[in-house]
Parts: sequence; structure tokens; C-alpha cells
Amino acid sequence: MGVVPLNSKQDDTDKGGSSRCGLELDLLRTLVAIADTGSFNRAARAVFRTPSAVSMQMKKLEEQVGQPIFTKDGRSVALTPDGEALLGYGRRILKLADEAMRRFRAPEIQGTIRLGTPDDYASQFLPGILALFAASHPNVEVDVVCQSSHDLLGMLRSDHLDVALISSGHGQTSGGLTVYREELVWVGLKHGCAHEKEPIPLAVSHLGCCWRRLALNALDRAGISYRIAYSSKHYIGQLAAVMAGLAIAPFPRSSATGDLKIIGEESGLPTIGHFEIELHRSPSASGALFDALASHIERNFNGSSIAAA
Repeated sequence: MGVVPLNSKQDDTDKGGSSRCGLELDLLRTLVAIADTGSFNRAARAVFRTPSAVSMQMKKLEEQVGQPIFTKDGRSVALTPDGEALLGYGRRILKLADEAMRRFRAPEIQGTIRLGTPDDYASQFLPGILALFAASHPNVEVDVVCQSSHDLLGMLRSDHLDVALISSGHGQTSGGLTVYREELVWVGLKHGCAHEKEPIPLAVSHLGCCWRRLALNALDRAGISYRIAYSSKHYIGQLAAVMAGLAIAPFPRSSATGDLKIIGEESGLPTIGHFEIELHRSPSASGALFDALASHIERNFNGSSIAAA
């Protein structure tokens, strides 16, 4: 049973004579289970113990910290202020302990995995994905390639990539697993007036981009005149034109922060629709290593505020 020392300079006993040499991980796991389930009985099932054993664990934990953890609140379980503070410490301690065990129990797999993504997804989503994968496979090198979705599909077909995140629009799947879905909106500079010009200047990606296709189709259906003022295969190139107030662009709704604003139907612009992010794997990318990366990618997107539909 693991023990996390509290303070090496502490006395061996508190005022009541109980041991204060450390916090036991099993007790903290049970405390977290109680907080998450809201019941000693449900927590007992979650940690595979009897309710009486759970009660004894919590009594022991209260003795270790020298403070009451629970308070009476009708039939429900309620934490005292000290209990809430301990719960916060417990979650962090358990997270670190689990991370350490994943690190030292990680499979001894080495090698390189080639991951492709558009550049805007790299900055938004990759940090969380790479952190999860590095914790479980610390000896594996991840070679990240940032290109357009069109180019990434070609690299997958030619076996120059193992795994890739690909954009698709309006449910027009390109054969991958949809892991994310978000609305496309017109975005401009917060105090800019590019959308008031005629024809409207646009900053878009290359011809194969689904964002570009969806946006231009929406303008064509609405009979609104426009011109391609700036084009770039990379999101940062389109963003530069928007930030300069020179054009508007079809961007994800979540990107409209800071100096950017959404330009909606009140300005006479049509709705664009939504796009999806798909997870693709090369036919040769089979095995536990690629399964692990794919699993971490799915888990990362499942935790996003805008989930796949």
C-alpha cells in the first residue's frame, strides 16, 4: 500500500495520539470515489470493498489528517471544508502517482510514429494528445508533419504518414473516424470593416480545402459577390490577413477570440455550416503502438467542449 509522506520533520503522533506519518493512496482513492459517486455504498462497489470497509477507511483517513472529513447533510454525503481541501490534494496526489506508474510500467517500445495534422489543429489539439502519448510511450519518437488535409491524405496513401487528422465538411466523410465537429463562421477583425466592402475580400485556403468550399458555396447560394484577396495553405497565413483588417475568413467558431469577432447574418452573410475532423490511419499502421496513439487522440477529443456529433 503506497504512502505519500506529509513532512519528514513532523512528530510521529498528533494531539490525539494518531499516526501522521503519511497519506495512504488507497484511502485517497476511496475518498475520491465517495466524492465522485456521492455515496459510501456506490463508492464501495467502485473500489471493490464492502461499505463497512469503506467506512473504516474513512475513519482511518480522518485519524491521519487529524480533522473531520464528512459532515451530516440529510441522507447524502457531504464534505467538510477540510474534507474538500483534502479531496483536492488527493486528486493531485493520485494523478501524479498514476502518472509515475504509467512511466515505469510503460511498454519498452521504441521507434518513430509519423503523425500528420493541419497547422491550426497542431496548436489547438496536439499538446494534450502528445502529453498523453508520451506518458504511456516515453521511448517513442513522434514525427509531426503539418500540411493541408488534401496533402496529408496523399501522404497517407503513399505510406509517408502513419496517422493523420483530416478535415471534412457537411458529413462528406473521406473514410476516417469522425472525432470532432464544430461550426464554421465568418470571422473578421473586431473593429474592422472588411465585410462591408463590395465585393467582400476573403482570406481562404487552397482549392482542396473543405472550409473554402463550404464558404464559397454559401456565398454563391446567397448571391453575394466576393473576391479571393488572400490565400494560404496554412491557417496562420489566412489569419494574418484577417488580423490586418484586410479580409474576412471562414474559421471555426472557437477561433473568434481576442481581437477577432464573428460576423453573422445581421451583416447579410449566410451561415456556412460545420466541419468535422477525422482520424485516419495508413493501411500499414497496425499494431499496439498505433492503436495507443489512436486511442489517445480519441480520448483527447472526447474531452473537448465541442464534441463530435
